[in-house]
Amino acid sequence: MTKPVPKKAEAAAEYPDKLYVATFDHTARADVGLDRTGMSLGLQQSRPGDARKSVRLHLHYTLLAEILNDLAKAAAALPPAGVTQRAALQDAAEALYLAFKASAADAGEAGDAADMTPQEEVRLLHIME
Repeated sequence: MTKPVPKKAEAAAEYPDKLYVATFDHTARADVGLDRTGMSLGLQQSRPGDARKSVRLHLHYTLLAEILNDLAKAAAALPPAGVTQRAALQDAAEALYLAFKASAADAGEAGDAADMTPQEEVRLLHIME
């Protein structure tokens, strides 16, 4: 499912002899997904009169886990005012955790959706909508 980009995103690809930079504003669309091997992120910008631009990134789950751990360490080192959208990021990280917890329970893995609090269940339902 694609959604509008809420603020702005920038992607850069650097090669030995070239640098490509693309900025995606609120008129751009973003999509994210999970497959058997990892996470994908796509950004598309298409405006009349402008050249169409898009970026697609696929990260293997092992790399994604390392990135999330590194982000956690970096976040712990930031002062409280260092991230303006702290609550939104906390909610999103919790929603990701709850989604994996619920899917693990459905698959019979460690963790149990029955252990979720009512607040966790409501938050997960809102994210899944």
